[in-house]
Amino acid sequence: MKSIYDIIPKEKLEVVSNSIEKAHGLPNECYLNEEYSLIERKKLFEEKWVVVGVASNLPNIGDAKPFDLLGIPLIILRDKKSKIRVFHNVCSHRGYKLLQKKCNIKNVIRCPYHSWSYDLKGNLTATPHLGGMNQHSNKNFDPSKSNLKEVRTFVWLDMILINISGEAENFETYIKPLSDRWEKFWPEEDQKLIRYSPDFSYFLLKANCNWKFAIENYCESYHLPWVHPGLNAYSKIDDHYHIQGLPNRFAGQGTVVYDPKFKGNNKFPSFPNWPKKNEKIAEYVALFPNVMLGIHKDHYYAYWLEPINLSYTLEHMEIYYVGEEAANSKKYKSLRKQNYNLWHSIQSEDLNIIEGMQSGRKSPIYNGGNFSPVMDNPTHHFHKWVVENII
Repeated sequence: MKSIYDIIPKEKLEVVSNSIEKAHGLPNECYLNEEYSLIERKKLFEEKWVVVGVASNLPNIGDAKPFDLLGIPLIILRDKKSKIRVFHNVCSHRGYKLLQKKCNIKNVIRCPYHSWSYDLKGNLTATPHLGGMNQHSNKNFDPSKSNLKEVRTFVWLDMILINISGEAENFETYIKPLSDRWEKFWPEEDQKLIRYSPDFSYFLLKANCNWKFAIENYCESYHLPWVHPGLNAYSKIDDHYHIQGLPNRFAGQGTVVYDPKFKGNNKFPSFPNWPKKNEKIAEYVALFPNVMLGIHKDHYYAYWLEPINLSYTLEHMEIYYVGEEAANSKKYKSLRKQNYNLWHSIQSEDLNIIEGMQSGRKSPIYNGGNFSPVMDNPTHHFHKWVVENII
């Protein structure tokens, strides 16, 4: 693998970390260059905490699904004690990709090549004819050395986060600056009330662009009047404030006037400890590298990114409500549908913008962009995070 400075001149990266009035954004190579993308996968996705799904999509013991993280094949499953586990999706024998589609595993994951089998903890439990016909073991073979390789995993707010390298800091330490920030709105006891709905909790958008454009766009509110005129009608650009986490691992924006108008007199139940004086505050934070979070007095969402390649990204929206009734009862179904349609519309409005930035990055004269010293601070914060962690 080439070094980063063999791909991008040092000065192009160093200028990103200048003060915002003197900085440029990330250079074009960060969005277009295949060799750069290999470094990015290692530094930003293998060595960091990354979202790969939500636990609610695997509700039953034995539920399992394959997931490829930028070409790395993984298995995500719920074991017999209901614990979410993630393994490398490869048989320890001949390297066959074990799981090909979502399923429910009753007892073992069986490799179709030579029938080696693994339990839901990843232990190798069967090796048919390993020592010859009808000899299923051998004194020179230690099965414990051929278990599936487990990936470090943590579930937070229903999100499944993994650290492939195993070298990132403890997740509780990693997330503490953000969880401390949200404690005043949304203490841990309230977070435990989030529930996933069976009808209007999920949508998928397909973006023909690099994953970073979705994060950059989400971080700032500067574009609201032109891209989101409906949202801007009740949550104007000057009603927003910047969020820049320290240490640098998240950024975004908040509003002090979140109050969408839905049809009917019904209202969602609110988180019980959300302060009345702050009931119109909502915060939208990108937790780097690949999830965008939204918290409101009456619902929460995780909008996570699945990069497929340099110029194609799947965007998964997962919406949660306060308690079982809000998430599942007919009483709130109309509200859930309206809220779903609201967020689907808002996020869809961004697609042309972020895809247009991908096209624009093919220009050889573009220098990465000059920031607004006032309006672009959260996006600059993200660009600095990329550079700090890529070099």
